[in-house]
Amino acid sequence: MSKLTLSKIRFHNALWEGRISGETGSGRPPAIDVRYLDRPVEGVTLTESETPGEWALSIPVPNEAVADGVQNFVIFDSATGEKLGDFTLICGEISGDDLRVEVELLRAELDMLKRAFRRHCVETQ
Repeated sequence: MSKLTLSKIRFHNALWEGRISGETGSGRPPAIDVRYLDRPVEGVTLTESETPGEWALSIPVPNEAVADGVQNFVIFDSATGEKLGDFTLICGEISGDDLRVEVELLRAELDMLKRAFRRHCVETQ
């Protein structure tokens, strides 16, 4: 199991920034692999910070990822293969089969059922 943790700092100007902290066990910076559509993302940088055991991670979002739909990026520790984190871009129109749309529909139906149940309880007293 990896002893590394990933914390998001910000996402600005197509650059996702985060902080990796922890022990690599080798004394070297961690080997980080970022994947989009199961392909490695180019231009990922890892810079050692002033605090021992911490590194600044910068991930440029490729132009082809700025498109309609949901785009997922997954960040791995290459040494262990363990997933450290991920981030998602959502652009354009939301399709009807999008999970978020389904959750919103379920919430609306649940609210309707709650109102009907409360109305039923009041009427039967």
